[in-house]
Amino acid sequence: MTGRHTRLGFQIPNFTYPGVEDEGLFERVASMAERAESSGFDTVLVMDHFYQLPMLGPPEWNMLEAYTLLGALAARTRSVRLSALVTGNTYRNPAMLAKIVTSLDVISGGRAVAGLGAGWFEQEHRGYGFEFPPLGERLDRLEEALGIIGPMLRDEQPSVDGRFYRSEAAINRPASLQTGGPPILIGGAGERRTLRLVAQHADESNLACSVDEIPRKLAALDRHCADLGRERSEVGVSWLTSLVLAPTREQAEAERNALLARRGMDWNTLPDHVKENLSRAILLGDPDSVCESLQTRVLDVGVDGVIVNLPANGHDLDAVALAGETLGKLLG
Repeated sequence: MTGRHTRLGFQIPNFTYPGVEDEGLFERVASMAERAESSGFDTVLVMDHFYQLPMLGPPEWNMLEAYTLLGALAARTRSVRLSALVTGNTYRNPAMLAKIVTSLDVISGGRAVAGLGAGWFEQEHRGYGFEFPPLGERLDRLEEALGIIGPMLRDEQPSVDGRFYRSEAAINRPASLQTGGPPILIGGAGERRTLRLVAQHADESNLACSVDEIPRKLAALDRHCADLGRERSEVGVSWLTSLVLAPTREQAEAERNALLARRGMDWNTLPDHVKENLSRAILLGDPDSVCESLQTRVLDVGVDGVIVNLPANGHDLDAVALAGETLGKLLG
């Protein structure tokens, strides 16, 4: 049986790879998940988007539908937990989403995680015809959806007549194989509402924020748990980062520069403020320096686990293995 919290996660955010044609795409992605599993990652996560995100590529780059892909990866892996990071609540009816996640749990032998978020990418909402209300309403919708999803994951039959969603004694069989249902992971770092939803409903929080903001986010989660009478230790906290790892720092810098070149950018000619922003967004270096940074700046301040994506070379199975083996020694 898998654990309830992520210790070391491998996120796959990109499906356009040099030299990989569409007919070979799934095989490469499945091989990445298999290599992540064998090298020490405990969770494999995919994006729930329909267009590629601006920071990773143009919108027309490949993007596989999350739960179709996760179901296929369930058949190709044996131990890793499987999740979207995170499901856009605006894209699916919550009762249907609970059914999807529970089916993934049964298919995978009890390895599903219900990764949830409010949704944010306006362009794909417009393109696919989904409503894109203001942030406050999106969070209201997520909160209401959790009142359906959580009970259904626990094999309850909720009846809800809400502002946005309705269910009537919703049946969800076969039930999850995990006791208490698949764990709920809420992504986001909003201190007032998102982290309160974590304290109310979630088993795990995933923070996508700068490393300097982590202590403040943890303090906010602590306050919400105290207000609600919940033990903070019940909530696992993971941190999401983009990682460029290589045997030497020089090689890692070369990988970063090649990534930028594929996007038509030259590191050497970028303005200083752009270089600074990229340096804050990407954890880059050799194994020793990366582990030291994660230990002192992330784990020592109270984060329980790390989720990494490898935007420069995640399609390279050896790069996946190096990341898993390196971070597995730190987080194992």
